[in-house]
Amino acid sequence: MNGELVKQEVITFAKGIGIDKIGFTTAEPFYSLKERLEEHQAKGYASGFEEMDIDKRVYPKLTLPDAKSIIAVALAHPSRFSNPNPSEPGAYRGIVSRAAWGRDYHQVLKEKLEKLALFIKQNVPEANCIPMVDTGVLADRAVAERAGLGWVGKNANLITPEYGSYVYLGEMITNLPFPPDSPMENGCGACTACLTACPTQAFVKAGQLNAKRCLAYLTQVKGFLPQEVREKMGNRIYGCDTCQQVCPYNRKINFTHQEAFRPDPELARPLLKPLLSIGKREFQEKWGPTAAAWRGKKPIQRNAIIALAHFRDESAVPDLIKLLKEDGRPVIRGTSAWALGKIGGDMARKALEEQRMCEKEEVVLEEILNALRRLEEPVDVKGDRKPVSGTPLQ
Repeated sequence: MNGELVKQEVITFAKGIGIDKIGFTTAEPFYSLKERLEEHQAKGYASGFEEMDIDKRVYPKLTLPDAKSIIAVALAHPSRFSNPNPSEPGAYRGIVSRAAWGRDYHQVLKEKLEKLALFIKQNVPEANCIPMVDTGVLADRAVAERAGLGWVGKNANLITPEYGSYVYLGEMITNLPFPPDSPMENGCGACTACLTACPTQAFVKAGQLNAKRCLAYLTQVKGFLPQEVREKMGNRIYGCDTCQQVCPYNRKINFTHQEAFRPDPELARPLLKPLLSIGKREFQEKWGPTAAAWRGKKPIQRNAIIALAHFRDESAVPDLIKLLKEDGRPVIRGTSAWALGKIGGDMARKALEEQRMCEKEEVVLEEILNALRRLEEPVDVKGDRKPVSGTPLQ
């Protein structure tokens, strides 16, 4: 096999099927990554969504024993869309991370990688290829960085010169010996915009993120969110893009050529109140094709409740009372109690007092009592009450 010739044929085919960037690296272990991952895991910074077996992330040959190369790919996605519907009193909207706009990128990337693998096998019958996207065992950004697609910035995202960090990453381990590409130099310089802009100060240091503090992670977890998180979420209902939005490499970046990733404005900035009563079937029909659906509707509904409290949307009080009194899920009832305490008003107070008398779930009762205490606190000139203390961020 002529490695360089086949490599150029693979590159040409990849461009033809809509892969924006492609790079090649060896299947040698990611030795420098291992120490970082061990420290990350030991200190509790990992999200738990990633592969927890560090050796599998570091040693490609544990996935493919005769591995010789890894092919890294990237697809660009939009960062904005034109004519967004307004968010206004009575019709406030949430925001969804750009990573969940359009069709689920896992599926799009998987399809392209499978086409690429088939092409390689047709040209080199002895080829063995294992594609993976996000949920695979390898560390996407480490592979992409070593394959020369870009560099891992201080915000822990891969930054490419052409598309900024608004890219989806995937890779493919193969037993073919492709000539490797050279890594790029880190281009962040002295810039610390991402580190200072993070709403929860989730960066331990440049390039190292404590996922347990990151809103992109916290908006996806199930269960109750700490009070401090609720106060900082704003109207985010899935993910957070702040550290990317402030990055100079993302300034004026907006690539819309990938048809699959063009956003539906009603899903990228959805109305909040309808989310409170959305049924399972309707949720799957509307949200199922997107990357935001993988955790189900409950985290998004909980986040919509928090967003309505952020806006102090008095028109949502009847909806929140209905959830408080009728929803079978303690997280939804408890978060609704918190939101009613933040929005305030006689109707909210009356409902909280009534539910206080019949609530059986201890954690929900605590939220109700905290909400009632909040309503007794003085209001400042902005209409804010002093937040009731709660579980701090770890």
